[in-house]
Amino acid sequence: MQLKLKNNSHALYAKDYCLWLEATAKTLKDQDFNNLDLENLIEEIESLGRSEKRAISSYLMRLCEHLLKIEYWQSERKPCFRSWKIEVQNFRLQIEADLEASPSLNSFLRDSFIKQYKNGRKLFLTASDLNPKIVPEIPSFTLEQALDETWLPWQPSHYP
Repeated sequence: MQLKLKNNSHALYAKDYCLWLEATAKTLKDQDFNNLDLENLIEEIESLGRSEKRAISSYLMRLCEHLLKIEYWQSERKPCFRSWKIEVQNFRLQIEADLEASPSLNSFLRDSFIKQYKNGRKLFLTASDLNPKIVPEIPSFTLEQALDETWLPWQPSHYP
């Protein structure tokens, strides 16, 4: 009977993911550990960690992209500064929330800073069509500066 329940749960995973989640939660709440679809449950838990890392990497990449826009895209700076500044704040808040929920992501963020800066640089160069030689391949700012809500690589003499 247990094998049949496990096989049904395994099939449910492929057929109806949300229903599988509900059934798995109920099985855990009931402490019916013999009938857990362990293979898929383990896969899902591992996937959650990867998903968190992908999300914070994406926020960091977009943060770097927008900091580069502010610093280097002079022709668009005046009309776009306000929206870029809002985006910078948005990405900082997202990163802050992720780090509060999972402080262990701090070391991952530090380890991925250079890579995400380079990815953000690529996005920026594609959007701006500026000469890549004017934008350094290594960041001119630190991760701490990028995350500091009071820091920007350029400030207008007065806000538009």
